[in-house]
Amino acid sequence: MKAIGIDIGTTSICGILLDCETGKILKSITENSQAFLPTDKDWEKIQDTGKIMQIALTITDTLMEDTVKVIGVTGQMHGIVYYDADGKAVSPLYTWQDGRGNQPYDETRTYSEFLQIPAGYGAVTDFYNTKNGIRPAEAVGYCTIHDYFAMTLAGRKTPLLHTSDAASFGDFDLRRNCFHHSFVGDITADFAILGSYKGVPVSVAIGDNQASVFGAVSSDEDILLNIGTGSQISVISSSIVEGENIEVRPYPGGKYLLVGAALCGGRSYSMLEKFYSDIVYAATGTRMSMYEVMDKMENSNLPLTVDTRFAGTRQDPSVTGSITHITTENFTPGALRYAFLNGIIQELFSMYAQMQQKTGALIGSGNGIRKNKALIAAAEKAFGATMKIPAHMEEAAFGAALFGMVATGEMGTVEEIKQIIRYQEA
Repeated sequence: MKAIGIDIGTTSICGILLDCETGKILKSITENSQAFLPTDKDWEKIQDTGKIMQIALTITDTLMEDTVKVIGVTGQMHGIVYYDADGKAVSPLYTWQDGRGNQPYDETRTYSEFLQIPAGYGAVTDFYNTKNGIRPAEAVGYCTIHDYFAMTLAGRKTPLLHTSDAASFGDFDLRRNCFHHSFVGDITADFAILGSYKGVPVSVAIGDNQASVFGAVSSDEDILLNIGTGSQISVISSSIVEGENIEVRPYPGGKYLLVGAALCGGRSYSMLEKFYSDIVYAATGTRMSMYEVMDKMENSNLPLTVDTRFAGTRQDPSVTGSITHITTENFTPGALRYAFLNGIIQELFSMYAQMQQKTGALIGSGNGIRKNKALIAAAEKAFGATMKIPAHMEEAAFGAALFGMVATGEMGTVEEIKQIIRYQEA
């Protein structure tokens, strides 16, 4: 038996064909969507809905085989697409990066500040569009781009939003699993099947953060670190836990996902690489990548400290990073590099300290971890555990496929299905 997992990301769309018994990815296709639309507003980040749909459908059709038993779908959360009474898109995709929520609402507040919901979240985007006459007159609702793809595959005119996506719009009551507004369709917290495509069941789409966790951890006791441009720490919880810079999101199975998100993860390390590269360019006139050179620098236990919140936090954009505890002995390229890596991990660990403490494995994902052994070492030291890295790189698409397997009700329980997750050998 096989399953397809589709992940509609911001810059690329990924599809995998998964062997449901071994957990091996038999085929993987990733296409750069190049879907951003030109605009005269530098804060507007919108994409071509039709182009995204065409690429995602082509990938799905390419992966289809007679032995495929389910199609799972995930993608970028927070953003919205408006649809009409016939279930057809009537707008571009307003992505999670869109900044209309940061535009002035009145003399003292932005749209985001007025609603107390971050910019880029669907509720803020729709509020701005409504107030400015942009919401399409024929629109009867909105959903995420992957909800729209799943409902189209299933031949539906309306989406069925999983709570993992619904909550990403903001203005959502986590305890009651409902919205405070009504321009969003039906919601479910279950492992559910929407319909079928070419005779193959299509499951409800889920958010990419939840899908990545579902496809990477084999136990609810595990801790997941994901480090790419930004970084996240995620743990599964049976209850809502509040804390500074901690976001609580719905998770499959009626559980919650505690998420600490840092805006500068791997981006911090890129800043340092550019700093070193600029020095080399100024001295030699030659521009070169410094990552390999940085990899050769020795780790240091000198007490140089870097706060990597260079882009602020979600709750307070005014926060800035810093370099402290500089002495005449420790201000060296190697010590600075190690302090940057440690700063990335410490920001995440400070969030973890506010969460429910876990006894399971430390799992790592994202290019920042896969490409930097020193970052792995810093994480292992901070968390006091050996890190395990999934054998597959497509965690979100993998998680969507696993979710679909559970949703069929015929391929095993969550615990049984998660046993096919494999990790790299030490």
